[in-house]
Order: sequence, then C-alpha cells, then structure tokens
Amino acid sequence: MARLTLPTDEATIRSLRVGDFVELSGRVITGRDAAHHWLVQSFRQEVAPYLKDSAIYHVGPVVRKNPDGTYGFVAAGPTTSAREEPYQATVIGMYGLRGVIGKGGMGRKTLEGLKKFGAVYFHAVGGAAQVLAERVRRVETVFMLEQFGVPEALWVIEVEDFPVVVTMDAHGGSLHEEVERHSQQRLQELLGAAG
Repeated sequence: MARLTLPTDEATIRSLRVGDFVELSGRVITGRDAAHHWLVQSFRQEVAPYLKDSAIYHVGPVVRKNPDGTYGFVAAGPTTSAREEPYQATVIGMYGLRGVIGKGGMGRKTLEGLKKFGAVYFHAVGGAAQVLAERVRRVETVFMLEQFGVPEALWVIEVEDFPVVVTMDAHGGSLHEEVERHSQQRLQELLGAAG
C-alpha cells in the first residue's frame, strides 16, 4: 500500500496506476453538487489555495459542533460521484486538483480531465462512514456553511491514513470502464449460450 501526503505534485500523481491501494494523509476539501456548481460559476479566490494540488471529496458528512466551537466529523462516507460529471473536469483544471475521492467512478469527460491535468480518481469504501470519519483528524475551516448547509458545505479537513483505491488514473485507465466492458462481454456470452 502506498502512502500519499496532500498536497502533492503532478509527477507523484502520474506515478499512480489503476488498482493502486493508497493511504491519504494531509489536506482534503469536501464538495458535492452545490459546491461544484458554485466553484465553476467564477474563480473562488478564497477556496483556491485549499484545492491546489490536493483532493476534493464527494461526501455529505455528519458533523458535530464541539463545546469549544470546533467541528468534528461523525460520519464521512463517500457519495456517488456521477452527479459531479458535468463539473469535475472544469474544477480540476480551474483549481489544480490532483485527486477526486468518491464512489462509483466518473465518466469520459472527467477521465479526459484527469489525463490532461494530471489527477486521479480515488474510490473510497461505501458503507464505512463512521470508520472513515475516524480518519479525519481535524476540521481546518469551512466555506459556504450558512448558504449550503452541513452536507453541501466545503469542509477543509485534515485526514490521516485515509484508505482509497485508484480506479481512474492520469493515463486514461479506468477500472469502471473495464468492469463495464467485461460485464457486457459476459452478458453477451450468457445470452448466446441461452439462445
């Protein structure tokens, strides 16, 4: 298993390949539908330094406010990434992202963006929201909390040993496309045998 500290550089990201298991440590920023739409409307100077050379995590976290005013993550399971397909390649290019974390993979437009800009898609395990929340060491800051609410806000977090698998790489590899291709081939074989 590889260890990767965020932020990172393009060369490090381009060394990763589909199938690599990685533990992420360092800064990650969360973002779902509202965040992606907001990020592409115009360049968000206040958020840009947190995104540069880091990763955006498709997650709608459950967050508690501590007595001292700080925040802590209670649940941090990935949400389905396909919803961000219209925006993701643009966000990667505009802000210099090196990674996207989510579940289910993304489409051809995002894959082209990963190749062009030097980024990867990290698949996080669904159904392990509380376990993944334990890997969130602290909340550094949050953007658009009042406007978007807790699940859609852009939470800047520090993670440690956050487990992911590279399922789309900066060389055009996509485990999701491979699985779909093999599934279609197997279906045709089964249909042919049944006929």
